[in-house]
Amino acid sequence: MLHVLIADRLPGEKVQEMSELSGVMCRYEPGLSADDLPDEIGSAHVLCVRSTRVTRETIARAKGLMLIVRVGSGTNTIDVESASARGIYVANCPGKNAIAVAELVLGFMVSLDRRIPQATASLREHRWEKKEFSKASGLKGKRLGIVGLGQIGLEVAQRASAFEMEVMAYSYDLTPERAEELGILFCDSLEKLCRECDIITVHVPFVPATRHLFNQERLAQMKEGAIFINTSRGEIHDQVALLEAMNNKGLRVGLDVFEGEPASGDKHYDAEILNHPNFVGTPHIGASTQQAQLAVASEAIRVVREFLENGSISNCINLQKHTAVQVQMSIRHYNQVGVLASVMDLLRTYEINIEGMDNTIFQEGKAAVATMELSDVPSEELLQKIKAMNETIIQVTVTHSS
Repeated sequence: MLHVLIADRLPGEKVQEMSELSGVMCRYEPGLSADDLPDEIGSAHVLCVRSTRVTRETIARAKGLMLIVRVGSGTNTIDVESASARGIYVANCPGKNAIAVAELVLGFMVSLDRRIPQATASLREHRWEKKEFSKASGLKGKRLGIVGLGQIGLEVAQRASAFEMEVMAYSYDLTPERAEELGILFCDSLEKLCRECDIITVHVPFVPATRHLFNQERLAQMKEGAIFINTSRGEIHDQVALLEAMNNKGLRVGLDVFEGEPASGDKHYDAEILNHPNFVGTPHIGASTQQAQLAVASEAIRVVREFLENGSISNCINLQKHTAVQVQMSIRHYNQVGVLASVMDLLRTYEINIEGMDNTIFQEGKAAVATMELSDVPSEELLQKIKAMNETIIQVTVTHSS
């Protein structure tokens, strides 16, 4: 029986669907906090979370944990390093909330251009300031700069085209050919994008390289009165520098994410930027439409179902892609009990680790080929010992790049 702990709020019908998976015992605890999890993780084999942080302590206390599923895309709230050290898979549900985030981005654009929140606040105070709030430039023909052209960036570009905006994109994997295919302008540097765009929206993951990607220097390069939107992660902008640019350059800002934001809902949050007249914001709700929540929950169920049925992990983000030494040893052998165990014993004796392995069985099950990715080049002596197992080993070949 696979024990699944859901430690965040999911749509009720999806919790029920998870519970009805054959071979699953589901525990639904949406009120758990990061501090609660170490004591509550218990015998769970699978942990599903949205915003709840999964700390080193939780992972250390989780003796049976095999898989952590982030019911969303970003995994910065999970101690992936600790999970990897314990051999625990970390998977996410990328792209399923892209439309919801894109819709919020367009909402920010319109709100900042037409000052809808400010006009609403004025009306609520029974003031009719038509002359003041008639001052708007409009979005048609404006150049929109998209930083990070993943699924969310693509959805934003599609919707911006309906507003007849000119779209320019800067992304590490974008080529001029791909940009032309998409009907957008290719940009080869972030600095150029800052200088040339009227509106910039950010859609990159938070990693060390993207911390304060929008710093004082880059924000200073943006146009006077330009719009800056961040719905990815708060650490990607320098909030002090952003406030400075709002004061000095009239930058207009829409934020769904903030530096030092609370880890969960219904908390107090205070920041000087919240009081600025050029600011429009939401409390990290970009992916929180009903449509998006159903989509990401369905994807989480699919990940758990595949793990349950065949042991495979969809959307796994913490598997090593490259080993330090690329060495591949192929062993053609008779498909008998103990053959590969004997090979592994020899490798252990020579202190060579298996970084990856696949064993393919031939028709009728009499023979197989085991392909092993090794941490080091096997010596000729070791190869001869493997080949000497002549009753079970048919052939041994080694290929390596060094």
